[in-house]
Amino acid sequence: MYTTEAPPRPMHRQFPGGPPLTGLAAVSTVLFLTGLIASTAMAGATFPSPFDSGASILAYFHGHQDAVKVSAFFQFAAAVPLAIYAATASARLRNLGIRAPGASIAFVGGALAAAFLAISGVVSWALAQPAVPASPPLVRALCALSFAAGGPGSVVPLGLLIAGLAVPAAVGALLPRWLAATGLVIAVAAEFSSLCLLADGFAYLLPAARFGGLAWLITAGALLPKIRPAGTGPNPA
Repeated sequence: MYTTEAPPRPMHRQFPGGPPLTGLAAVSTVLFLTGLIASTAMAGATFPSPFDSGASILAYFHGHQDAVKVSAFFQFAAAVPLAIYAATASARLRNLGIRAPGASIAFVGGALAAAFLAISGVVSWALAQPAVPASPPLVRALCALSFAAGGPGSVVPLGLLIAGLAVPAAVGALLPRWLAATGLVIAVAAEFSSLCLLADGFAYLLPAARFGGLAWLITAGALLPKIRPAGTGPNPA
C-alpha cells in the first residue's frame, strides 16, 4: 500500500513588529542634523529663510553652492526613514487592536511630513545649480518654496503623526500618560507653526515642534509595545 504525503509547506517568518521604530526615528534625526550642521560649518552661516533680506539670500546662494547641495542631500535622505516610521507605526497600532482613525491619521501625517521634507530637499538642490543664482527672482521664489515645504509643510503633518499615535496609545494604555500628554502638546505646537505663513514671529515654533517631535518619536518608538499588554482593557474602537 502506497501513501502520498503532501509536500511540506514553506515556512514564512513573521515580523509582527516591523522595523524598529526607535532606530528609524533616530536615523531620520541624525540625517537631518548632519545636513544642518555640515552645511552651516561649510558656509559659516545658516540656511537663509525668505524673511531675510534679498541681498543676504542672494549672497548665500551665490557663494555656498556646495553647502546647499549637502543640506539638500541629507534633508532628502532624512525623509525616507520618516516615511517608513509612519507606515510601521500605523501597522503596529492596528496589530495592537487599534481601530480608531488615529492609526490612519498617523500614517497620512507621517507620509505628508516625509513627502514635503523630500520636496524641500529637491528644491534646495535646484537652488545649488550654477544657472539659478543668475536670476534673483528665481532664487527668492525657490528659497520661499524650500522654506514652505521643509518648514510648515513638513512640521504641521509631523504633528498629525504624533497626535495620531499619542491619542489612541493613551486610550489603549499603550504608552505612559505623561508621554501621550507631551505628544499632544508638541502636536499642538506643530499645528500652530503654520501661522508663520502669516507672520514670521511664529517661525520659532518650527524648530521647537520639529526637534521636540523627533525626540518624542524616538521615545514613543522605544516604549510602544509589539503585543498588547495584559490587563489593558478592551481595544479602543
